[in-house]
Amino acid sequence: MAEVINMPRLSDTMEEGVVAKWLKKKGDKVEEGDILAEIETDKATMEFESFHEGTLLYIGIEEGETAPVDTLLAIIGEEGEDISDLLKKESSEADKEAKSSEEKEESSDETEEGENEGGDNEVPDGVEIITMPRLSDTMEEGTVASWIKKEGDKVEEGDILAEIETDKATMEFESFYTGTLLKIGIQEGETAKVDSLLAIIGPEGTDVSGISTGEAKDKPAAKKEETSKPEEEKDKKEEKSSGKSESKKSSGRIFISPLAKKMAEDKGIDLSDVEGSGENGRIVKRDIEDYKPSEKPTKAEAPAEKKPAVTQAYVPAGEESFEEIKNSQMRKTIAKRLGESKFSAPHYYLTIEVDMANAMASRKQINNMPDVKVSFNDMVIKASAMALRKHPRVNSQWTGDTTKIAKHIHMGVAVAVEEGLVVPVLKFADQMSMTQIGGNVKTLAGKARDKKLQPDEMEGSTFTVSNLGMFGIVEFTSIINQPNSAILSVGTIVEKPVVRNGQIVVGNTMKLTLACDHRTVDGATGAAFLETLKIYLENPVTMLA
Repeated sequence: MAEVINMPRLSDTMEEGVVAKWLKKKGDKVEEGDILAEIETDKATMEFESFHEGTLLYIGIEEGETAPVDTLLAIIGEEGEDISDLLKKESSEADKEAKSSEEKEESSDETEEGENEGGDNEVPDGVEIITMPRLSDTMEEGTVASWIKKEGDKVEEGDILAEIETDKATMEFESFYTGTLLKIGIQEGETAKVDSLLAIIGPEGTDVSGISTGEAKDKPAAKKEETSKPEEEKDKKEEKSSGKSESKKSSGRIFISPLAKKMAEDKGIDLSDVEGSGENGRIVKRDIEDYKPSEKPTKAEAPAEKKPAVTQAYVPAGEESFEEIKNSQMRKTIAKRLGESKFSAPHYYLTIEVDMANAMASRKQINNMPDVKVSFNDMVIKASAMALRKHPRVNSQWTGDTTKIAKHIHMGVAVAVEEGLVVPVLKFADQMSMTQIGGNVKTLAGKARDKKLQPDEMEGSTFTVSNLGMFGIVEFTSIINQPNSAILSVGTIVEKPVVRNGQIVVGNTMKLTLACDHRTVDGATGAAFLETLKIYLENPVTMLA
């Protein structure tokens, strides 16, 4: 079945678009994801891709044509499919819209006539009403930071009227009209909604007292009088065509669309040499595309001067893209629990540096024994478990009305897996030897990576150890694994100069950081725990006492 494709809304403020280029022609095969056309919006030229497969049966807007959003852009369907009914339907809907718009215009004309008869809020000839502009996509109101022009000042097209503070930045707002600033509707420092009456510009001495400043009222669109003389029309056209370059030279300002400006910068084109074909001499995309260096005007009066080479600024180009990965239940749970912990428990951190010389020598001796393998992580877990026995307040939980101090010591060991982080639990770790701790950690870590951990193997921890030393991390902080009151972060062993017996020698140190929940563990309590932990690690023999 044929699919109707309308002019898309490619930006928040887009009301119409220009088909800059068709990349597919009538009769071409189209796959889902193929680029159909390049469409110029009010902000940029963007690629528009197809969401349907089939044959391009009809093109409703040709290259260079402008059409409102939701106008028929193309029809895609099966090759040879009859689309006459769709075209009739689109044509009848367009007629209805045109008829509706005509009725609205007639109604508005009647309203205007009524207003004119009454004389209230009538906008005098030549007077232009300026409203608070929408200077960003999300702007709903603006503040007049300062007025550059004052009431009674002469205003030229392109002059800066005021500086307006939006929700993103303070921006200069220029006039699109020439005349006298007759009235200021929003004073400096005042804030008003978008489309509120900002100012009135018109011929000097015009009475605008009848125009309300409380709420902006759009000026009725001026109709071209059929009785106007052809000579006047001709004069205006001649003035407009001859005035483009003159106004540009006199004001020193160049009116150009953002896309045309970007293209000119990329091509190294001097904008002063380009004649704009847009409204009020504005330079648009086609002017840059059609510009040829040979068309640059030359001065016969003066000899050619050598201009210094202009170094073009490097503008990096690339494609912005994202890859969306569906969050697993594990990742969602991790995010939820860590968020709850970080935002509910008042964390604070304590860091110590441990001399690991004796620990390294002891580990070497232990691992020389047959069938024995002990890691530094095993030593940290054992030392932490023993230190918890001496400082039970760290081995606690906050429940709101009470603080639960655990009499048992179940050590959680953080293990990184492909989908995130899991914390298997060594139960009664203080009763295990370092060899037993090492064997159990290896088994649990293997189960975690194979996704074979049982729920009871991840529950009941009273304290957690997280070790990133194997990745070369010197020092870091962790988020408490609730309902625990603390977590220990273990860094790598670093070879560095240390002082021993008044002499600087090469030593090996390791940093440990304890994150504590201040509701249950005071600073002195956490510091005492780390002091004991340091004694055990710097003198491993004490763990055997």
